[in-house]
Amino acid sequence: MSDRTSQFFDRHAADFDSIYGDRNRALDRVADRLFLSAMLLRYEKTLAGCDPVKGRTVIDVGCGPGHYSVALARAGAERVLGLDFAAGMLTIARARAEASGVASRCSFVLADFLSHAIYERFDYAVVMGFMDYVQEPQPVVDRVLGIMRRRAFFSFPMAGGLLAWQRKLRYRNRCDLFFYREEQLHHLLSATGASFSIESIGRDFFVTVGPRSSS
Repeated sequence: MSDRTSQFFDRHAADFDSIYGDRNRALDRVADRLFLSAMLLRYEKTLAGCDPVKGRTVIDVGCGPGHYSVALARAGAERVLGLDFAAGMLTIARARAEASGVASRCSFVLADFLSHAIYERFDYAVVMGFMDYVQEPQPVVDRVLGIMRRRAFFSFPMAGGLLAWQRKLRYRNRCDLFFYREEQLHHLLSATGASFSIESIGRDFFVTVGPRSSS
């Protein structure tokens, strides 16, 4: 993850907490409606995929302002570890956990996922809205599979179409974005030796990955 990306998310943490701040242009409003629909769907699918979560542990990679972490803690997760590279995001996440009464079961750490020391395995791994900013996806996927026991959930932004084009325009002077085609994901995930499913949900591919066959 580049310093440019980290700095961008740190500066705009509040805007991302409310899912973008500026929606003045008509094109942006249309794209935002599609964007929000995909975000809501991947949120609902992730929470459903983590059921049952009561008494289980979760790692939320690129946790941002903590929406997934807090929702899973409220649903009964024993412990949730959220990692993010933007301090501003973590400030919001901690406040959200405190306000929701789950701060004792949520830990939020400023860290790079690939270099941060992780000495345990988690029942579930959530990797939502993170792969958009990762230039080399294989090391991330491999590490996620190495620390999860039951299932991991990823979103990968879909190449082509209105939303990809609009995001490229919006982000061209902000941070780097990386988009995927379904055949790329099949190649990426087949190399892991794990079971997986890929579902198109509008602007994203929603990917569910099981443990490696040797786990």
